[in-house]
Amino acid sequence: MLVVALASCSTSDGTDASSGGSTTTRAGTAQGSSPSAAPASATGSGAAPDMDALRGVRYCEVLLLRKGDRGHSAEVWNTMGMSDCPEDQWSALDADAIASDRDAMAAILNGPRYWTLDSIDTDLRAGAPETTFGEIGMFQAATLDLGDELPSQVPYTERSVARDTVFGFDEGSEVYELVAPDGATYVMQARSQIVDETLEASDLPDLGARLDLPDGWAYRVRTLDAPLSVQSSDGVAVVIQDELQNTYQRIDDV
Repeated sequence: MLVVALASCSTSDGTDASSGGSTTTRAGTAQGSSPSAAPASATGSGAAPDMDALRGVRYCEVLLLRKGDRGHSAEVWNTMGMSDCPEDQWSALDADAIASDRDAMAAILNGPRYWTLDSIDTDLRAGAPETTFGEIGMFQAATLDLGDELPSQVPYTERSVARDTVFGFDEGSEVYELVAPDGATYVMQARSQIVDETLEASDLPDLGARLDLPDGWAYRVRTLDAPLSVQSSDGVAVVIQDELQNTYQRIDDV
């Protein structure tokens, strides 16, 4: 399955900070405090979320994969700011029917996902096309040029995503990070229920015990003692996913 993280972010900077935390290296057990905010409804309400109170909010994407003279591309359609992707509406979608209706090579249902950040600063929706899949309204977040070869889906592999968004994590919030052997740090932006439908926010402090981390990698839990802003570098965000398809973005300053 082709999975592409939300296409949205811009120039790079990641502000600092943490106070207490814990680290799991390869296959230890992280011992963090419970998540700083209660999760939103697991099934979605259909209400448009507050972009400054996104932690635990559910969202979904539909990707329309096409192949043209210049290789593969994917239109990314997202519920962000329109609804929290109600489960009954999401489960009613048929990827094959969507692909046929939209004259696409394939349609990929990417979700449900739940934000593990607190806010998003973006004008991504300004002037963006909107459509409806079944009963779910979505806007076009991006069109990704994928080239002749589809991107690797190997976990813990960096992928570049063009986007113009600032992801915000509040002071006092708990964050979940992957740390590479060279010190590169990636903060979780969203947890996924694509692979494990039962994965909840309360599972994240101990997630390191479940992950098959590459040699030298660590899973770390921190409580921020200052706000963290995660931006991209020159309009490109670097993201990775773990084997559960939770998504993390690289930050430059920790």
